[in-house]
Amino acid sequence: MQQHSNANLAMFGCNTYSYMLSQNAETCLARLADFGFVEFEVMIHPGHLWPADLSPDKRRAIRHTLEQRGLRLTTLNMPNIDINVVSTTPGMRAYSLELLSETVRLAGDLGARGVVIGVGKANPLFPADAETLTGYFFAALDRLGPAAEASCTSLWVENMPFAFLPAIGGLMDALERYGNDSIRIVYDVANAYFIAEDFGAGLKRCQNRLALVHLSDTGRQVYRHDAVGLGTVPFADVPRALAAVGYRARPMLEIISHDPDRDILASAEKLAALEFSLPNESHSKRG
Repeated sequence: MQQHSNANLAMFGCNTYSYMLSQNAETCLARLADFGFVEFEVMIHPGHLWPADLSPDKRRAIRHTLEQRGLRLTTLNMPNIDINVVSTTPGMRAYSLELLSETVRLAGDLGARGVVIGVGKANPLFPADAETLTGYFFAALDRLGPAAEASCTSLWVENMPFAFLPAIGGLMDALERYGNDSIRIVYDVANAYFIAEDFGAGLKRCQNRLALVHLSDTGRQVYRHDAVGLGTVPFADVPRALAAVGYRARPMLEIISHDPDRDILASAEKLAALEFSLPNESHSKRG
């Protein structure tokens, strides 16, 4: 990618999902920073960034490298298809919470502002009742919230179509019922679009908790996080929707591709042409 694109890349953050099976996080972040990205969401995965593999010295070294290069680690993100905090199996809930607790501690050690979590998944064939699942979700927040506070990071809950609360309205109702104002929202535009949610209205519903916006493309028949242009998300409407809720942080590109260098950079170029607002640096540092 030529140098002329660096200014466009700096308008967006970059998620490392596409690289988590092939590169460790340090190599990946250095590569993306060389392209021109300065803000990141790093996936938690063995061989990429995995809490059990990182000694205290290694954690300090990674944080020092990020700070030395002027890079921002916005969030850590566990693939929420692998874990389930509302499983009706106690052992799965326990494993999920232990792994997320370790991720929260790692986020604190690395200086990440937040940890992305999901509300959990119901059995699609024979789901438990909503009140039971909500109780498990609240129990997860009871454990993870104090851990996040102790680690000087915070919990950022994402809208996910496979979750038992897929729409932002139900998710916000649950968080308002729970009552912890420090819990923030990651609003994923593709996730909202896939379930036919009006993302302009969705952003307004969560604007008081909104910390981060994810961008990728999808259709409505098959769930994807594709490069911009491969689905039907109306990206031309996104800058206006973000401006309407006063969002001035960098949107995070969460493009999942087998050719990520090409597809992530091309997506940033296409989105930059839509006149996204330049990030407000002080806003993008807020929790």
